[in-house]
This record gives sequence, C-alpha cells and structure tokens, in this order.
Amino acid sequence: MTGIGTGAGGRAPATGPDRLRLAPGADEQALRHLTIAYATAVDELDGDELAELFVPDGELVVPNFPEDLRPVVTRTGHDAIRKVPEGLRRYARTFHQVSDHRFAIAGGAATGAVRCVAHHLLAEDPTAAATGGGGPGTDVVWFIRYADEYRLTGSGWKFLRRVLHLLWVEEHSVTVRALPATGRGQR
Repeated sequence: MTGIGTGAGGRAPATGPDRLRLAPGADEQALRHLTIAYATAVDELDGDELAELFVPDGELVVPNFPEDLRPVVTRTGHDAIRKVPEGLRRYARTFHQVSDHRFAIAGGAATGAVRCVAHHLLAEDPTAAATGGGGPGTDVVWFIRYADEYRLTGSGWKFLRRVLHLLWVEEHSVTVRALPATGRGQR
C-alpha cells in the first residue's frame, strides 16, 4: 500500500486486531478532519454540510433504532443523506465525540475504523428546555464503531461509504439545564 510507510529500522508499523495501520501525514490529518466534520454536521443538524462530506453516490448505513441495532438502513446519494438530520430533531441536543481513528490508505482510496460516543439528549419537556426552563430528561448514549470507505476527490477526501455499527446503548437520567441558542438546525 502506498502512503503507509514503515516504522523505525524499516519495520512495518504495528497493527491492531483490525489490521489497520495509522497513515502518516496529510492524508491522515485530512481523514480525521472529515470524521470530525461529520460529527459537527450531525450535531448542528446541517444536512447540506453532511451531504457534501460524501461523494455524490456515497452511502450512509445506520441502525433502525430502537427496533434494530444493526446497520440496516441505507441512505444513498446527497439528497438522501441531506435528510438524515431531520431524524435527530426529536433530541434537544446531540454530542458526538469521535476517537480512535485508524486508517489504511492505498493511493486515492482508504478505509478506516473510527469510534464514537454519541449523546442524544431527550428532554421530558422540550419546550421548557429550549426556553431555558430545564427539567428532567434522558441521555441516550450510543457507543459506535464506524467502518468507513473513503475516496480522494478533486476537493479532498470524501466518504464513499460509512457504516454505523452500534456496539451498545445506555440511558441515563439527567437534569436538562438551560440550553443556550446555538443555531442548531438554523441555516
């Protein structure tokens, strides 16, 4: 594979159980930025930005939560991916924290495994939470492993395919404090 390089003394770099190696340099940085931009677009309910992170015929495969935790719903193309944030409007807020990026790059193609802890805040009284009243709620926490395929395009790295593997879900009672206006979903 090109772009992977070798470790000290010409040895191949270490791999994890998934056999993916960290990619050096600019490509790794660009791929990390892409995965963070995805989390930001989702949290801000920005369907236009989310769609632009994918190639035109890109695919996003997600669970049909809560009925099915497996990745069974496929959204293909910019028009379908642009609509994904609409399904998240039922939450007062979301917060996706990505970590553990591992990439393998071969020319203009790459694969990756990215972990994420995604908080989905359900307010029992969404009106009170949105206007600063706060109150009881539930934090629905998804523990995610994304299996990604990327393509290098004329405008940089894009998702070719992203599959959301839901590892487990936790629910925690929380007190929803006043939620400041963030422009979430207001573009």
